[in-house]
Amino acid sequence: MGTTPTPDAGQAGPAAALGAVDFEEVQQRPRFRELRRRHRSFVFPMAAAFLLWYFLYVLLADYAHEFMSTKVVGNINLGLILGLLQFVTTFAITMWYVSYANRKLDPIAAELRSELEAGAVPTETGGSK
Repeated sequence: MGTTPTPDAGQAGPAAALGAVDFEEVQQRPRFRELRRRHRSFVFPMAAAFLLWYFLYVLLADYAHEFMSTKVVGNINLGLILGLLQFVTTFAITMWYVSYANRKLDPIAAELRSELEAGAVPTETGGSK
């Protein structure tokens, strides 16, 4: 007979403790809401700004041929410079987000994770259901 082996309690680690977590309750905690608010307040405006910048580049490349082919230095034109700036912008936003997450998001996420792994029920939620 084939049976599926079950892991020992020692092997399960923190993941086993998370099996009993009420994630809907966690989502209602003020610290989780703050974490979500901070994340969204950075990601949504930054994504919108970058998409606008990207679509502006695409529209200029498609409809403003003379503008994009304006020579800047030698054979380097505005289209090439703006295209390369797309890459620079991508890396700059990534570095900015990593810095922001390290300062504003990770401390709250670590706090929530340690509470969940310890099985702590903070008093700010009003106890159990």
